[in-house]
Amino acid sequence: MRNLPLPRQRLLNASLVAAFGTATALWGLCAAAQTADAPPAGTAPVTGQSGQTLAPVTVNSETESSATSRVNGYVAKRSATGTKTDTPIIETPQSISVVTADRISSLGVTRLSDALAYTAGVKMLDGLDSRFDWLTLRGFDAYSPGFYLDGMQVRNNSNYAVWRLEGYGAERIEVLRGPSSVLYGQTGPGGMINVVSKRPTEERLREIQVQVGNHSQKQIAADFSGPIDAEGKLLYRLTALGLDSNTQVNYAADKRQYFAPSLTWRPSSDTSITLMAHYTNYKVGNTYGFLPPQASLLASPNGRIATSTFLGEPDFDRFNQKQWDVGYQLESRLNDTITIRQSARYGKIKTDYRQIYGGGFATLDPENPFSPLNYRVVNRQLFASSPEQGDLFTMDNQIQAKLKAGSWQHTLLAGLDHQRSSFDTVQYYGAGPQLDVFAPVYGAPFELPATPSTNSYVRLVQTGFYLQDQIKWGDRWVATLGGRWDRASVFSINRLDDNSTSYQVDRKFTGRAGLVYLAPNGIAPYVSYSESFSPSTFINPDTKKPFQPETGKQYEVGVRYQPTGTKSSYSAALFDLRRKNIVTFDSDFVPRQTGEVRVRGLELEATFEPVKNLNLVAAYTYTPSAKITADANPEKIGRQLIATPRNQIAIWGDYRFGNGVKTGLGVRFVGSTWGANSSSIAKIPSYTVVDAMVGYDFENWSLALNVRNLTDKIYVGRSCDQYSCGYGERRKVVGTATYRW
Repeated sequence: MRNLPLPRQRLLNASLVAAFGTATALWGLCAAAQTADAPPAGTAPVTGQSGQTLAPVTVNSETESSATSRVNGYVAKRSATGTKTDTPIIETPQSISVVTADRISSLGVTRLSDALAYTAGVKMLDGLDSRFDWLTLRGFDAYSPGFYLDGMQVRNNSNYAVWRLEGYGAERIEVLRGPSSVLYGQTGPGGMINVVSKRPTEERLREIQVQVGNHSQKQIAADFSGPIDAEGKLLYRLTALGLDSNTQVNYAADKRQYFAPSLTWRPSSDTSITLMAHYTNYKVGNTYGFLPPQASLLASPNGRIATSTFLGEPDFDRFNQKQWDVGYQLESRLNDTITIRQSARYGKIKTDYRQIYGGGFATLDPENPFSPLNYRVVNRQLFASSPEQGDLFTMDNQIQAKLKAGSWQHTLLAGLDHQRSSFDTVQYYGAGPQLDVFAPVYGAPFELPATPSTNSYVRLVQTGFYLQDQIKWGDRWVATLGGRWDRASVFSINRLDDNSTSYQVDRKFTGRAGLVYLAPNGIAPYVSYSESFSPSTFINPDTKKPFQPETGKQYEVGVRYQPTGTKSSYSAALFDLRRKNIVTFDSDFVPRQTGEVRVRGLELEATFEPVKNLNLVAAYTYTPSAKITADANPEKIGRQLIATPRNQIAIWGDYRFGNGVKTGLGVRFVGSTWGANSSSIAKIPSYTVVDAMVGYDFENWSLALNVRNLTDKIYVGRSCDQYSCGYGERRKVVGTATYRW
């Protein structure tokens, strides 16, 4: 009974079904009306020696034909993430970074977060954690709101059932910095990360890849694509990966299987539909061990805890997660003016997680605070979830019109999107046995609590209508104006409180405005304003209803430079970002909606090829002010945001010699940051990490050896609080052999 929709929700569901049916009918009509005999644009029939006509061969005059296609090299010139239309990045009045598949391959990374290590405005929470891709954008959490897959959100409403995306399955990873609710609805103020999936290609693609590395890493991956029929109307792609590895932490494995088939049907050159599916199975250990800061960040009388120390229980700890989704993307150009698009996805996630973790040192010698006995044995806590389960459904309907009147050109976009996500959560917390971290012995008895501490169901529903106009007059000026109206609801059941329910409906308008000047020499200064909002799932103890939505707004000025005819892109941005209505906790740990944060900073980014075969990527992030300006706890006002360094620098370069040899070198510097309580014990020192690559390409083979943290630097890379810290990843060595034919 709890999932029965309210009357308004039934009406909304009916409206969405009608929208789906209308769009599908339009697609069917236009597909039937268009000529199906002509070969797709950009292809030509090839005749063999016997006179037999072979499959079409695609001739690409450009390295990037669309906002979702493969980029040859490191520099992308087009993106749809910032506007939901295929737009040159230089005409978008907001900061965008694109990490291409070639760049991901050169870095030799196995995690999505590692692929963004050389991107401005992005901070990896570098404490080793196999469970999630922890990232912040402009000082704000990027993973909790959820990443985006092909422009649709994979929202995270749960504590630990968090959707993850596979780096090997990405054609490109796009980072849009700053609020973006006008197009996407519920988003974080720092920005969004959109992964563009590998899609079927006209060219035949066959790739087998094998990786081996330290910590007994073994990985095999495959990527196949091409036409199914001779006319090239039916295309397929199949991407798969299997990983079996240990980690630097004892008893903590890292295993996953990934499978992503897709199929494109093009009944004509103006209409296409792509069906996509993704399945991932994770089985990882708990490397996030909650080490006490007194023996990790600081030196204790007994020294520092080894980076390999496991604070859990080998026979108890586990993090097993299965997730899958299916969806499609439809596009049909009705004529030279009107194009319609529809995207939809349905997915499920299930996470079985349990862990024993550190809770600070036990005081074994209370008479002598500095006794080594007080810095040896940790108290441990117990956590277990009876598998958290969730599902999601998203749909986005768009109609685009290109109009021209004299020197004025308009790209009008109208859209109606809908998303629904729900999660069931049952969690247990309790006390675990103590552990000597310098001589651990596992297997002490303990018991799971009989009663859960959390037993809840949460459902978020959002429907939004948005309008956008990209106005270009002459060859020099581009204005982007947009507005969106959203209706978002949060419904929750607390099964521990006699199945008490809460229901909150929020309505919000968000806007965006930007202006770009396209100078003849390739320089493009811009200015923009954008807004965000995100409903809260925290319950107000006074009203027994969810708090009001968080809101964000940003002012940004910047400049881009793309010299004509070069593989180069340079950008600079100044921003002033504010986040309001943050739920914080007072001294009695009661939630209050009084939080406010203001972040101001500068980002510089360059991706260029100064000489042939030399690719360089450089990023600098300067955040002089990231302050808490309001909080339920007055002691926090004026403090710096956690995990937000004042300076962050990353430089990567690789060079390919004419004889097939290739080399690469990268340096990442992260300035000092404050921990969760911004106290002196939690100040995390700056650190510098070096990455390197050497390889050899010959015939159909590509060989590479990548080393992350070349010098094997030991550093604390995760925000600390009174009870826990985490080490960064030590030297990671991966050898890759790729065969393409």
